[in-house]
Amino acid sequence: MRLQSMGVTEPTTGTDTTKIKTSAVKKDGRYVVNGQKVWISRVQHSDFMILLARTTPLAEVTKKSEGMSIFMVDLREAEKKGLTVRPIANMVNHETNELFFEDLEIPEENLIGEEGKGFKYILDGLNAERTLIAAECIGDGYWFMDRVTKYVKERQVFGRPIGQNQGVQFPIADSFIEIEAANLMRWKACELYDAHEPMGAQANMAKYLAAKASWEAGNACLQYHGGFGFACEYDVERKFRETRLYQVAPISTNLIYSFVAEHILGLPRSSDRSRWPKGVRRRTCWAGCGRWGAGLIAPSRRCSDRNAHSWRGRFRTTCPGRPARVAHLCWW
Repeated sequence: MRLQSMGVTEPTTGTDTTKIKTSAVKKDGRYVVNGQKVWISRVQHSDFMILLARTTPLAEVTKKSEGMSIFMVDLREAEKKGLTVRPIANMVNHETNELFFEDLEIPEENLIGEEGKGFKYILDGLNAERTLIAAECIGDGYWFMDRVTKYVKERQVFGRPIGQNQGVQFPIADSFIEIEAANLMRWKACELYDAHEPMGAQANMAKYLAAKASWEAGNACLQYHGGFGFACEYDVERKFRETRLYQVAPISTNLIYSFVAEHILGLPRSSDRSRWPKGVRRRTCWAGCGRWGAGLIAPSRRCSDRNAHSWRGRFRTTCPGRPARVAHLCWW
């Protein structure tokens, strides 16, 4: 039996998993599933899939991470009873799909763990997934290293191997160092996971380092193969396209930056400015309380200190517990 597929991502939510819309409503000893998933891999190569769906509407939970559950889905049976699978053609020839659920019935016993706790279970699996992806990227990186070092030793230009030039050697050596460093972080994440210890930070950093290292190794490999790097017979262009994927999936580089900044370094959580009216910015309260407040900013004139700032405006504080004040200040 093959279990290689996980149905989590949706078209309108992406990595904002708590906002998923796929629902599973309990009815007569079964769960009836409706919704849509996208970028779901290995469906054609799996017998079962782990599916994340909302069993309690978002509006009815106290925490947005609650009310989601995971189920074991028999894919072949599901395709006969309400699951539609549409493959997505893509640049890396990776087997991935869009899934549509229409009144798909799942037996109650296919619920994994406790109802409503699925997000917690999924997080543990996602950390393992990121570590596995790091291992894949590291393997890609070593593949690029093997190919490029062999090629630059053999390729003769101006009567000597191109690998004799430091301009060729240094980028290859730099890529190899990054791969080795990523590999160490990968093994650290594996060690913590096997010991059942928290390893979210290590999993994310391993994935970041490995994805970056494999991409830089791919760049070096393609560059020093010259025109032959674009020829299909060398396979470099194929692997180059494939390794680019991991800057985006299964978690993007920017989200890893945010995770490290907020959860490891303790920096303030970045604001969601889309919720603020036009002209409103977030500012730390200059009145002294240290809280975040909303301020209405109206540009008035050029700042005299042009080397440091660009505009001057009027800022009205709305700090809780403080009287509204108006002052001039500069901002970028």
